[in-house]
Amino acid sequence: MSFFDKTVLKGIGLMLMGMSTVPFLDIFAKLLSEDYSVMQVTWTRFFFHAFWLIPIIFWKKVKWKRVPESLGLQFLRGLMLTLATLFFFAAIKSNPIPNALTLLFISPLIVAVLSPMLLGERFDLFIGVGVLIGFVGVVIVLQPTGDDFKPSLLLAVVAGVCYALYIIFTKKLSFRAPPVLTLFYSAIVGILIMSPLAFAAWSAPDLKGLLLGAAMGFFAAASHFMIIKAFEFASASELSPFNYFEIVGAITLSYIVFGYVPNMQAMLGLFVIIGSGLYVSWRVMKNNQGGDQDKEKLIEPL
Repeated sequence: MSFFDKTVLKGIGLMLMGMSTVPFLDIFAKLLSEDYSVMQVTWTRFFFHAFWLIPIIFWKKVKWKRVPESLGLQFLRGLMLTLATLFFFAAIKSNPIPNALTLLFISPLIVAVLSPMLLGERFDLFIGVGVLIGFVGVVIVLQPTGDDFKPSLLLAVVAGVCYALYIIFTKKLSFRAPPVLTLFYSAIVGILIMSPLAFAAWSAPDLKGLLLGAAMGFFAAASHFMIIKAFEFASASELSPFNYFEIVGAITLSYIVFGYVPNMQAMLGLFVIIGSGLYVSWRVMKNNQGGDQDKEKLIEPL
C-alpha cells in the first residue's frame, strides 16, 4: 500500500468526493420527510436513483442481458439495502443526521460478528474486543439512561444491522454484470418492494418535492459512481479508512441547513465507533488477506 502513489491518490480523491456527496442525499431525504411519508421518500430515492443510472448505463454501453447469478441472493441483497434505507430515513426524520449516521457505522462490527458463520471468515479475540468497544460507543451515543434518550434513534441501529446483512450478501454473490448495472438492479428491487407501502400513504408531490426527489436520486447515483471509479485506481484496503469521511459532510451540512451542533457525548461516541470500526475492518482484512476486495465497490453508502 502506498498513499503517495499518484494512481492511489487519484482513487482516494474520488473516494473523498464520493463520500462528501452522500450527505446531500440524507439532507434531501430529511427535508422531504417533513412533508411526505418515510415510505414515499424511500421509494423516491430508489426511483430517481434508477432514473439517473439509465444514462450512465447507455453511456458505458452496458449490455442489458448480462444478469448477476443467483437471483434469490440478489433479491435479498436489494431487500436489505431497501430496509436499511427505510429505517435510516425513519431515524433521521426526528433525529440529527450525524447521530443516526454514527449508529449506522456499527455495520462493520455486525459484519465481523456474522462473517464467520455466513462467509467463513476468521474471528479472533482482537476482533471481539474491537466489537465490544464499538458497542460501548453505541451506548454513549444512545444515552439510554439519560433524559435525552430518543427511542426513535434505535431505528438507526436496526438500519445498521440491515446494512451489515446487505454487505454480507454482496460478498456472497459472484457478479458477472458490470457494477453500474448491478446498482440499477438494486434500485429496481427497492422500487418494487416500496411501491405498495409508498402508494398506500402517497401524497402528490409539488414542484419542490419533485426537485428534492430528483436531487436525492442524482446524488445517490453520482456518489456511488465516483466510489466505483475510485476502486479502479486503489484497493479496498487503501480506500476503506475514507468511508468515514461521510460524517464530516453530514456534520457540516446539518449545521448549515438545520443549525445542528453535536454535543460532546455524541462526538465521543462517534470517535469510539469509528475507531473500533477502522480497527475491526483492518483486522478482518488482515486475517482474510483482503478477501473479496473487488466487491467493496458494489456496496452503496446510505
